[in-house]
Amino acid sequence: MIEVTVNGQTRRVDVAPDMPLLWVLRDELGITGPKYGCGIAQCGACTVHIDGRAARSCQARIGDLNGRNILTIEGLGPRSLHVVQQAWIEHQVPQCGYCQTGQIMQAVALLESHPQPSEEDVARVMSGNLCRCGTYLRIRAAIHAAAAKLQEN
Repeated sequence: MIEVTVNGQTRRVDVAPDMPLLWVLRDELGITGPKYGCGIAQCGACTVHIDGRAARSCQARIGDLNGRNILTIEGLGPRSLHVVQQAWIEHQVPQCGYCQTGQIMQAVALLESHPQPSEEDVARVMSGNLCRCGTYLRIRAAIHAAAAKLQEN
């Protein structure tokens, strides 16, 4: 039995220790925000936070995560939308939306480590999250808007 805290709730799963966290979240726990994109940690669609850091859930083995804290998009704003989610809406970022949960989770991690990111910071940190629709300019605008809002609070 492997025990993890997912979105603030302790969960126990009886699965093979080498099962990717992505499959545990989606198939065992019914948490479908993280998406399967490539399976090799190159696209970012499966991005979640593990102990407060952005991580690719397709490559994180559940057996290595016993006792750890996992945050998915579902737990990001439990009572209201997170400021990054609000900025995403205001800037009409998504087109198809498939990559957006990973993009948002990566952006939240960026703003937690760099509250006032430069354009270079945004480009560097977000470069591993791919968007097939090409909404990169709106993603960057939303990140800077969210950073400005966080500075007001």
